[in-house]
Amino acid sequence: MCGIAGIFHCGTPKPVDPKRVERMTDALAHRGPDGSGVWTAPGVGLGHRRLSVIDLEGSPQPMTSASGRSMLVFNGEIYNFRELRRELGELGARFATDGDSEVILAAWEQWGPACLERLSGMFAFALYDLKDRTLFLARDRFGVKPLFMAPLSDGSLAFASELKGLTAHPLLRREVDPLAVEDFMTWGYVPDHRSVLKGVEKLPAGHYRLLKHDSPPAAPVQWWDIDFSHRHREKPADLSARLLHLLGQAVESRTVADVPLGAFLSGGVDSSSVVALMAQDHREPVNTCSIGFDIAALDETSYARRVAEMFGTNHRERIVDPNDYGAIDQLAGMFDEPFADASALPTWRVCQLARENVTVALSGDGADEAFAGYRRQVFHAREEQVRTILPQALRGPVFGTLGKIWPKADWAPRPLRAKSTFQSLGATGAEGYARALAFTAPEIRAGLYSDPMHSQLGGYRAEKPFLDLMDKAPARSGLDRAQYADLKFWMPGDILTKVDRTSMSVGLEAREPLLDHELVEFAAALPHSARIKGRQGKWLLKHTMERFLPDDVLYRPKQGFVTPIAEWLRGPLASEAMAIASGARISAAGWFDNKRLRAISEDHIAGKSDHSRLLWQLIMLERSLGHLEVSH
Repeated sequence: MCGIAGIFHCGTPKPVDPKRVERMTDALAHRGPDGSGVWTAPGVGLGHRRLSVIDLEGSPQPMTSASGRSMLVFNGEIYNFRELRRELGELGARFATDGDSEVILAAWEQWGPACLERLSGMFAFALYDLKDRTLFLARDRFGVKPLFMAPLSDGSLAFASELKGLTAHPLLRREVDPLAVEDFMTWGYVPDHRSVLKGVEKLPAGHYRLLKHDSPPAAPVQWWDIDFSHRHREKPADLSARLLHLLGQAVESRTVADVPLGAFLSGGVDSSSVVALMAQDHREPVNTCSIGFDIAALDETSYARRVAEMFGTNHRERIVDPNDYGAIDQLAGMFDEPFADASALPTWRVCQLARENVTVALSGDGADEAFAGYRRQVFHAREEQVRTILPQALRGPVFGTLGKIWPKADWAPRPLRAKSTFQSLGATGAEGYARALAFTAPEIRAGLYSDPMHSQLGGYRAEKPFLDLMDKAPARSGLDRAQYADLKFWMPGDILTKVDRTSMSVGLEAREPLLDHELVEFAAALPHSARIKGRQGKWLLKHTMERFLPDDVLYRPKQGFVTPIAEWLRGPLASEAMAIASGARISAAGWFDNKRLRAISEDHIAGKSDHSRLLWQLIMLERSLGHLEVSH
């Protein structure tokens, strides 16, 4: 796991100043505390910061291929590198190291861009071919590892693992894109199709770019996609057996490391499943860690402790002060772009705890997206049944009207909180699911923005790219489309960004075995009954793990990391909430109606309404702008 950066001239191959590349990589030092390197040639410069995990002394980067034809900087892990190494060796490749980086170089020289289809792992890399004078930028299937890019005024393209690597370049323009503000206010993060800064792009997951000195910059090319349009026909027992085999393979392949390794353990289905399979394959006790809160409703440590005892792990836990709001500024600097998923705070804390003992930690991320484990997916599947029975011409007027007049009652018992359900049923399946995922609904955003902001947006709504993604999904049902959108939109933008930035901030490599691409491809073809049974999501995964885990771990209600933001904003952060309407950076930008922001803050502090998510978004936006030192 590492940080990479570089500069490439798509036109005339001008000299690249190695000091400039070094400054970019220095901004990423937290991602690679164990070593650094810079290589330049006419028209290209590659920089690297290394976190040593495999072949600790023998794989410095930038790395040259055995033939001398190619140079590589690489962030990630290739889990099948040993198998590829044997295959490439039989084809004549020579190797000077024992790591996975050199395998990428040999694979490129053997197969070109098609080498990506053979790589199993998480990665973002830049490979320069000196023979063809081309730069090959690539990102893994799910977007576990990030890659930012920006064309600069001198005709070059700069790239880096994080936005802060680009902002270290003096030619990068730091102007906020108002469309990104609309995206952030909708989703709580800036999705992969945009960046907070104008002109900056993210290479999409499952894509590559092939750039040449004598050609205009080429557009990204998709090399992988997830297909929900097929169905397995085996009996449940056979599907369960296949699933267990794939789970075992995925976990085993991710335990290869030359440094201490462990796992996050929350006590939920996914992390407990990973730990159970790790314990089965390891003679030595697995290192596990979890964090808890001294508020019973937020604490899961008793479940984590029970699973740890079942499998005899070396378990460590720490109770975190729920009033951890003092870390907000560090958090904003960690993410660069505004990021409002409040579970980033406890995720960062568990990464800090893990790093005290291990360098690599396995997580349970990805199972909810792949196997339909989110409550919203279960609700969406049921709503889709209603949409099938009632045509849109009937649903739209009836449920749309009910959604408008039904009171918003967050305090009421769940059956009486029907407003969002009515709003969803009055819309198409894609529109309803977008509403379920959104931080802030379109009608609320419309009332927040100033007149100049509405003009800048020009009618753009952040839901549009999401709806297009669902409508074009290779899928057979509404549930398929929802899961496709989760894997392609929500997961790289929110979940994987959160884990990458928080783990890398402390020099920890996080691995996601439940995002093994063969496992996810298997899950995408499961019949609905193997995904959702009654109100139970992730049915086949839970059923398969019954031989390892007790029912109260497998079938208890899902609980994620939660932080008491509403209480913070009525207590120690009340002054921050009130200052939002007059925040120096947000006010200067002129995006919002300050009178409306002030009223929202006052209502929340007085306990009249719960606007905590919205206020937290605005605070994180304000703090992020400060770290980016942007112009408007």
